[in-house]
Amino acid sequence: MNDPRPLYERAAEQFAGLVKTVTPDRLDAPTPCPEFDVRALLSHVVGGTHRIALVGGGGDGLSVPAHADGIADDGWSAAYDVARSRFAEAWADDAKLARPVTVPWGAETPGAAAVGGYVMETLAHTWDLSQALGHPLPLEQELAEIILPLAREVLPVEPRGGPVPFGAVQEAPEGSDAYTQLAAWLGRAV
Repeated sequence: MNDPRPLYERAAEQFAGLVKTVTPDRLDAPTPCPEFDVRALLSHVVGGTHRIALVGGGGDGLSVPAHADGIADDGWSAAYDVARSRFAEAWADDAKLARPVTVPWGAETPGAAAVGGYVMETLAHTWDLSQALGHPLPLEQELAEIILPLAREVLPVEPRGGPVPFGAVQEAPEGSDAYTQLAAWLGRAV
């Protein structure tokens, strides 16, 4: 993936659309990620977006928490818009895609691979949020169809757990859409 930024922009726009449907009474709802309710999931995605923006700006992403604190119940949409604007600014220079960066999980990788990883992260959490909210919007299947083969390539079946933050691969039901297949590959019970 030479330039994953357009995919990231599409994925972030889709996630932003879902965030706009979140009402304060849904923030405590469970998600397919056992460690996250909707509020914690939004906090994780906003914080992670700030982290990848910091990486694009030359930082290592470890100095920014993996979550966002202090967001008002009705402020998640605005908080995510700020984070994704920061991402776009940090990664605007094409040369950054070829430069090695240190990603929050400690590896050194080309910038394009780091952004590609966050496309996968955003799509996975889009599925999580959509599930938690009862599917208020249709998901753009093409995005998951593009990322699914990449996920299978970069995240092998073993090892999982421990330092690899994904559970064991789950079986996706026959005929599942690309998002459900991606979620199963990333260890979500589908």
